[in-house]
Amino acid sequence: MGAFLFVFFFIVSVSGILLGAKKNTAGYILPETQSGQTSNFEEWKSIAVLENIAQQTLKDSVSSSLSSDIDRMDIRKEKGIVKFLFENHIHEIQLDGATGEVLSIGQRRSDVIENIHDGSIVDDYLGTGGYFKLIYSVSMGIALLVFTITGFWLWYGPKKLRKTGR
Repeated sequence: MGAFLFVFFFIVSVSGILLGAKKNTAGYILPETQSGQTSNFEEWKSIAVLENIAQQTLKDSVSSSLSSDIDRMDIRKEKGIVKFLFENHIHEIQLDGATGEVLSIGQRRSDVIENIHDGSIVDDYLGTGGYFKLIYSVSMGIALLVFTITGFWLWYGPKKLRKTGR
């Protein structure tokens, strides 16, 4: 059991470090957020038009064999952009909300790292519908809590004994 906990804690710690640094990797783990021309929604193209541009850009500039089904859109009004994230792969396309200009085409490696970090990657592979992720997360949380409490006691206990022994 201890070897499994070691492996899982190692995976969680390394992936946690990478996720903590994701915005400071010069766009390698997470593409840098670009800036568009305006944050005024009245000057923006419709979401449907921007969606079509993103899907066509994916087919033309990345690969026509990848799914162009959109998983989610991240609208950054203050930056004047829309990020399009696709299902079943890690590509992201950033468009200027007003002009529809392609500002960035990148890979969101952070999504894979997040799936490793929280156990989703194994859950998806096994097809357990979230049960593996739940058991993994709860087990890791309980183990970390137990290690924290016992570690504190190993530090504090001798201090307390020395103090009362004098």
